[in-house]
This record gives sequence, structure tokens and C-alpha cells, in this order.
Amino acid sequence: MALGSTMYTFTVQLADVDRGVYDDLALRVARHPSETDAYMVTRVLAYGLEYTEGIAFGEGISSTEEPAVVVRDLTGRLLTWIEIGAPDAERLHHGSRLAERVVVYTHRDPEKVRGPWAGKRIHRGDEIVLRSFDPGFVDDVAARLERRNALTLSVTEQRIYLELNGATLESEIHEHRIG
Repeated sequence: MALGSTMYTFTVQLADVDRGVYDDLALRVARHPSETDAYMVTRVLAYGLEYTEGIAFGEGISSTEEPAVVVRDLTGRLLTWIEIGAPDAERLHHGSRLAERVVVYTHRDPEKVRGPWAGKRIHRGDEIVLRSFDPGFVDDVAARLERRNALTLSVTEQRIYLELNGATLESEIHEHRIG
């Protein structure tokens, strides 16, 4: 019998000074059995850091038609394709043909993530941004996860300040161009 997803809840207080976005969010996040805690944490961070009207989690880790996080306008048009982890070049090419903007958030070494993309055809590759965090940051956050989480996410000057279930963590948000 296959294992089902595990549900996590996040009560988020978001204060993104860099973008002028302030909101309180209630997120229910399904963690697929094949998904690591680090991947799920990165997905939640990407959601918060990209938060805007029309943002939603994608269909899931096994979906090839949607990214992990997606932003659509009121007509359903795809605005932003947000990948997590280390997507292959073909997936980025596909996403950049469908969406106005593509962003990748990774919990891995960004140089190892970018390496396989070198020399590959990626539509508008010079516009795609790869974002990463300080080494160990995502793992530290993942180690503090509970099924119900109180999260304060603040961003100022490309630095993330996170309070999760009483623990305080911080990291720079590193930005890399792939093209």
C-alpha cells in the first residue's frame, strides 16, 4: 500500500521590506513521501518570498505540467514559473516558454545545480534567476519543523530573518544568473 502525503500547516507573518509586501498567511502544505523536508522548506520559503496575488502551490512533486509554485493572473494566464531544487534544462526551457518569468529556489549547492544547464538550450535563459541560501540554513529550518508551525518571515536587503516555532535563523538570499 502506498504512503499518503503528510500535511503540515504554517501560520505565516510575512514582512518583505524589499518588495513592500506585508501579509498574514495560513498555508496547508502536503509533503509527498518522496519529498525531503529540505525540499518542502524551500517550497514554503519560495512561496513566501514570491508571495503575490495569484500565487499557489503546483499540483505536486510528480506533476510535469506545473512547477512547485505558480503565479497566475485572474484570467488564468501563467505569470511566474517557480521551480524548487535542481530542475533539468528541458524543464526550465518549457517553463520559460509558458511563463513571463522563471525563478528557481534551491536548497543545494547552486554551482552544482547550474552545472548541468551549461550549454543547454533554455528559452530566455539569461532572464532566469537561481536563488539559494547560506549553506546549512534550509537544513536548520527543516530540523525545527513540526506538523503545525508558527513562522515569521522577514526580508530586508536580500537577507531573510526567520522565526520558526521559537527558533531564530537568518540567511542571505543569494542570486545567480544562469545565462
